[in-house]
Amino acid sequence: MKRKGGQPAGEDESLCCCEYVDRQGEKSHLLACCCDCAELDQACDRWLKRESLDPGSVSRVAETVSDRLRVPWLSGARRVDLTVLPPLVLLPVLLHVAALHFLLGLVVLATLPALVLWYYYVTHRKKGRTLFFLSLGLFSLVYMYYLFLTEVVPKGDVGLLQLAAITVGLVLTLAALAQTKKDPGYLRSQPPPPPAGAHSTVTYPPERAGPSGVPNGARHEVLFLNGASHSELGRASGDQERVKKNWCPACRVVRPPRAGHCRICAACVQRLDHHCVWINSCVGQANHRCFLLTLLLFLLTALYGISLTLGSVCPRQSVLIALLYCPGVYQHYSSALCFTCAWYCSIVTGGLLHLFVLQLINVSYNVTEREARLALREKTGRRRLWGMIVDTGIYTRGFRKNWVDFLSMGGLGPLPQRLTDLV
Repeated sequence: MKRKGGQPAGEDESLCCCEYVDRQGEKSHLLACCCDCAELDQACDRWLKRESLDPGSVSRVAETVSDRLRVPWLSGARRVDLTVLPPLVLLPVLLHVAALHFLLGLVVLATLPALVLWYYYVTHRKKGRTLFFLSLGLFSLVYMYYLFLTEVVPKGDVGLLQLAAITVGLVLTLAALAQTKKDPGYLRSQPPPPPAGAHSTVTYPPERAGPSGVPNGARHEVLFLNGASHSELGRASGDQERVKKNWCPACRVVRPPRAGHCRICAACVQRLDHHCVWINSCVGQANHRCFLLTLLLFLLTALYGISLTLGSVCPRQSVLIALLYCPGVYQHYSSALCFTCAWYCSIVTGGLLHLFVLQLINVSYNVTEREARLALREKTGRRRLWGMIVDTGIYTRGFRKNWVDFLSMGGLGPLPQRLTDLV
């Protein structure tokens, strides 16, 4: 760390709430965010002179703006990811524009999902992390709840118990999401293999007993000998081949069965299902059940909120009919805004309902999303029900046992290791 004057500062030097260390390693302040903008000055100067910009000038300006866009924090100013901001601005604007007229509502509600899918395709191809989808999901929850309180509840058609049910559903959904955001089951790097003829100590995890009847949690010293028998060498050679096949050079770990490497998170995850952009994290062994619980709580809360909203703006119609035909709803802007938000929530709920159904099918067949894609790519899986079901036939043990295994899936803990797995 360096001070702005170029003098080095101690690593344990504390920062005030408005100070931070920039990408050059120099100490700066939020009030100096518009100072020393050499990249921006150069780019503006060349643009005013109608000269061509350098290929990397735009990226340097974007990096400078991203580095200086911060908010005060207790241990120093925190950087704000630029991908968080578009949903905070675009979603309220587009929903209010869509409430002005029926045709505008059709255009906005058709364009918004297309833009989200296009951005997902772009970021998925680049394998980059973005907070756009997490920001859009969280802000949609909070903003829909805010409009429900300010536009639907004052109409007098929603009781206190119904409001309490929506509030509890929202709180439980956010709590389950926070639990899902925790460690999905990352594999930690392991030390290099011990040399031949050296002693090594293996600690077997408490979940299962070790080989050769070693009790749970026991420590067993092993001597790696150069003069091992041919059968032992053969077994060791086979184990080394399996270790080499499952070795991840990026994470420096031996992946256990069903683990996979996520190129977006740059980490290996136990029983990797997929990387979910809506939580900006992987779904693996440690958080898969919480992920399904989050989807279930959101779907129940959203469906109940949509029914209450449509029942308030279209009291003479049933819920399904009111979503398709609600006469006179655009005569009052408040009713039109509630109707537009109900349609927006229905689109989001439909997409997440499809994801939830696919997850239930995969659990029923004991297959992960990653394994299903690999099976389709290698043409080793069987497709059923128009491709919604991909049966690999490897880990399935029947519907009931598959669900029992999923619901009783153990935590992380130490990984089971064989003698030749100590890499």
